[in-house]
Amino acid sequence: MGQPSDADLRLLRIYRKVVECGGFSAAEVELGISRAAISMAMSDLETRLGLRLCQRGRSGFSMTEEGAEVYEATLQLLASVEGFHTRVNGLHACLKGELNIGITDNLVTMPEMHITHALSALKERGPDVCINIRMIPPSDIELGVLDGRLHTGVVPALKTLPGLNYLSLYQEASQLYCASGHPLFNTDDTAEEPLSSYDAVVPAYAQTPEIKALHEPLKAAASATDREGIAFLILSGRYLGYLPTHYAERWVFDGRMRALNPEKCHYFTHYSAITRKGAPRV
Repeated sequence: MGQPSDADLRLLRIYRKVVECGGFSAAEVELGISRAAISMAMSDLETRLGLRLCQRGRSGFSMTEEGAEVYEATLQLLASVEGFHTRVNGLHACLKGELNIGITDNLVTMPEMHITHALSALKERGPDVCINIRMIPPSDIELGVLDGRLHTGVVPALKTLPGLNYLSLYQEASQLYCASGHPLFNTDDTAEEPLSSYDAVVPAYAQTPEIKALHEPLKAAASATDREGIAFLILSGRYLGYLPTHYAERWVFDGRMRALNPEKCHYFTHYSAITRKGAPRV
């Protein structure tokens, strides 16, 4: 394979998406093309490279050893290409190109609105910039920023990775809630029966040791991978659970949810904007 052409880059982008989605079928929606077109693109890429990249069939999709190495090289190449575009676009008086952002779920109701204001300022400075937002888990955001698929992201500051820059944005308060129909909804916080007597929904995503300690006394009867899932279960009237106060506010205002013992049952989560170290700045 000589110097990669635009057609080669297109094939490599398709291959990257197929790997990330775990197969041709799952990549159809993400790519917006048919499975037959994806299969043809993969065959063309394998012919172009002279390598067998993946196994596909009834047993499912899997990369070959060569395919895994090509995937890693693809991430590096596409990150370099995007870095070039970003640097060159930064030379224009008016910003151009794409900005790919990953954001943790349910931050839009944060009263500070730092993200919203930043997007507004960017649109003012570069009206031709195409902004692409992906709502994905924090670990996927970190990986996406590290490998160049995302330019920036917003994640809870649970740990710091050596390849990333962190800019503190704000802290988010969370409290323990129950909803209308729950036995505790119409009682005061001096009830003698402990909270551990009631079913609770706990998060199935990473938390700090301090936040985990607050969940440990609860009777874990359900889990959710995001805050919206936790809200669904609390609103069923059958579970207790922690939610950000800004996110729960709408249901509290409507009289459908209330906080339990907020003086004791609360915690704070710090959020940061992340970028890759060494990435070009505009």
